[in-house]
Amino acid sequence: MCYKSRPSAVRARPAPVLSWLRSTLSRPLLQGQLLPSEHVPTLCGAALCALAPVQGRLSSGTIGILEVVFVVTFLVISLALHEAAHAWVAWKCGDPTAKDLGRITLNPLASIDPFLSVILPGALMLMGQPPFGGAKPVPVNYHRLRHPLRDMMFVALAGPVTNFLLSIVFLLALKASYTFGDYRAGDLMFGVLQYAVFANLMLTVFNLLPVPPLDGSRVMAWLLPSGLREPFQDLERFGMLLVVGIMAAMNYIPGLRRAVWDGALALFDAIDFLTGGLW
Repeated sequence: MCYKSRPSAVRARPAPVLSWLRSTLSRPLLQGQLLPSEHVPTLCGAALCALAPVQGRLSSGTIGILEVVFVVTFLVISLALHEAAHAWVAWKCGDPTAKDLGRITLNPLASIDPFLSVILPGALMLMGQPPFGGAKPVPVNYHRLRHPLRDMMFVALAGPVTNFLLSIVFLLALKASYTFGDYRAGDLMFGVLQYAVFANLMLTVFNLLPVPPLDGSRVMAWLLPSGLREPFQDLERFGMLLVVGIMAAMNYIPGLRRAVWDGALALFDAIDFLTGGLW
C-alpha cells in the first residue's frame, strides 16, 4: 500500500546520526578508497533516520521518490542475502561452486540483476503495486552435493527462510520506529519498513510455490516418489516461462494472487504475534 506524506511538525533527532553518517561517508573518500558495499544496509538505515527531521519540508512527490529508492535498495539487499544463503548452504553440503565465485557475500552487487532487482520492483511501486523482484541465481552443482536430492532441498529452503528472517528484522524495526520514534503511516521510515516487511514475506511465499525453478520445486522433488520425480524435474527446461506465466496469472486470476497474499498475511500474523510482547 502507498502512503502520502502528511504535514507534521519537525521532530528533533539525535545529532550523532547525522555526524556518524557524514564521517562514514567521508572517511573512505579521504583515503581514496571506494565505500565498501557491505556497508550499504547500515548506510541506508542511517540515511533513513537522517532524513526524518527534514521530511516535513519535502513535497509528497519527493517523499514518493525517496520511498521507491529506499524500498528498492532494501529489496536488493534482501535478494542478495537470499542468494548468499543458497550459496552458503550449498558449500556446507559439499558444493563450493558458488563460494569459489564469491557469492557468499553481503555485497549486493554480486547478485543484482538490473531488470529483476531494480527496474521491475521500482516500476511496480510507481504503479502502486507491491514491490517484487528477483536476483541473479547462484550456481549449484547437483552432483557435488554429498546427498544430492536431500541437500538440494536444504539449499533451496535457505532462500525463503532468509527472507522470512529478514521480514522479522524489518518488523522489529517497524515496531521500534512506532514505539520509540513516534513514526506513523505517512512517515517515510514507516512506509519503507512496512514495504520491506511485506516484500520479504511475498518473496518467502512465492519462492515456496512448487513450480520449477522456484525453491519450492526442490522441496517437491524430494517429496515426490521416484516415478514422478523425473518428469517433474524435466519441467525446469520451461522454468522461466512458468515463472513469468505465474506472475502474469496473478494479475488475472484473483484466487491465485489472493492465495499468495493470504500466505504472506498469515506469516505476518505469526511474526506479529511472536514479537508482540517485546514493547
